[in-house]
Amino acid sequence: MSNFYSLPQLGWHAFFQQQLTLEEWEHYTIARVVAQQRSVIQILTSEGKQSLTITPGMPVMTVGDWILLDSAGFFYRALARLSLFSRKAPGSKVATQLIASNIDTVFVVCSLNQDFKLNRIERYLALANEVGVEPVVVLSKADICDNPEDYAQQVQALDPLLMVLVVNSLELESVNQLAPWCKTGKTVALLGSSGVGKSTLINTLSGKTLQQTQAIRADDDKGRHTTTGRSLHLLAGGGLLLDTPGMRELQLASCEQGIEETFTDISELAKHCKFSNCQHQNEPGCSVQAAIAAGKVEQRRLTSYLKLMKEQAFNAASLAEKRASERNLTRYYRAVQAGKQKYHKE
Repeated sequence: MSNFYSLPQLGWHAFFQQQLTLEEWEHYTIARVVAQQRSVIQILTSEGKQSLTITPGMPVMTVGDWILLDSAGFFYRALARLSLFSRKAPGSKVATQLIASNIDTVFVVCSLNQDFKLNRIERYLALANEVGVEPVVVLSKADICDNPEDYAQQVQALDPLLMVLVVNSLELESVNQLAPWCKTGKTVALLGSSGVGKSTLINTLSGKTLQQTQAIRADDDKGRHTTTGRSLHLLAGGGLLLDTPGMRELQLASCEQGIEETFTDISELAKHCKFSNCQHQNEPGCSVQAAIAAGKVEQRRLTSYLKLMKEQAFNAASLAEKRASERNLTRYYRAVQAGKQKYHKE
């Protein structure tokens, strides 16, 4: 593939164009972030790939972002994002971690082995729905599964309108089912836990080895995590494919709307509960519990819904508390600095 790219090939469209002044369009270089390390980002411009050192004055960026460079090749400013995937940082750390931006479609990859979990798929769907990006569930490793359609039916039952595809990531013909979402200028992100076969899927879609892969462990039927950094790849068919490291822990925060959209069956039933603050446990007149008793909704699904709602509310509150604390600390430092300046003047 040529080292020169048109902006539409890189995913540029009207939303970003409208953010530029005439001067910026004529005198600044437009670039897209395609990979990120601790202190350096890799960017693509119409002239090809280059590295850009992250400096203290730059905003926090992620793969998929659009930025402007000045005539000397230095960072000038970042453009507003069309979409942004983020999560609460893993573990006990109270911080938001950016995953990817400006995505058109997200492939939620889950393998057809012991890794298959409906709760995990619902978690990824909630994130995609919160961001407003179309999710496509890709059930991988069909070659090692005796009854892939049974799994597909379980996922389809979550939402009759959800796109669910079963693929053998090693076969191009099977993977070509994903081609409609990988057209020129369209950006697709792959999300999934470690070892579900995202790297194999990327290699087959691209027709070359872009990511190293490792064999499945025989003792627990799980793949080994191979991707260590987020990266955006240009495919021969014209699309852009963003791989992310397998996420063993995806904690949601400020994701209430996305969860409601993922669990529309429950949220619609909840509108008919006797009490507006019904917790769907033992309250009288609970429409959700009535539906469970009638076999219309699974208890597993309600449990998953309640867990995600509680988690996102707790994490959102923790992050808000941290931001408030940081603002108060900043005000304190400014007050101290102002006091010192006043003292010196006197």
